Amino acid sequence: MSKCNCGCRWDCIGVSVVASIFVTIITAFLTYSATITLTPVFLWVLFGIGVVYLELNLLFSAYNDFEIRACSCSIIPTLLVGIVGTIIISLILLGITFAATSILGAVISGILLGFFTLTIFSTACFVLCRFACNGVRN
Repeated sequence: MSKCNCGCRWDCIGVSVVASIFVTIITAFLTYSATITLTPVFLWVLFGIGVVYLELNLLFSAYNDFEIRACSCSIIPTLLVGIVGTIIISLILLGITFAATSILGAVISGILLGFFTLTIFSTACFVLCRFACNGVRN
């Protein structure tokens, strides 16, 4: 049987949260100093990626395999926070234009990339836990 339980991946989720906070701070600083900018094309791409991730998440949630549910019970809420945050913040940035060096624009841009980083790292945690549940990695 599987060696995976609901508490097996909190270490990976902790790394995901810390990495996303780090990316948020760095992105906000670089956006405020006008080193990087978020173009509408990039925002549309992040919105599309968020929607695709949400659809895949719903597909995996509907799949009724016990091992997937056991592996994902601690990862799915973190993944959903990242996905929904990416979708909402990208829509906000698409709807409202900010000056290139405004503090509010820099903070919201940092939050967007922080949520996207959380989505990517949480997906990596899900994949690692899924392989651990199948016995591929002990």
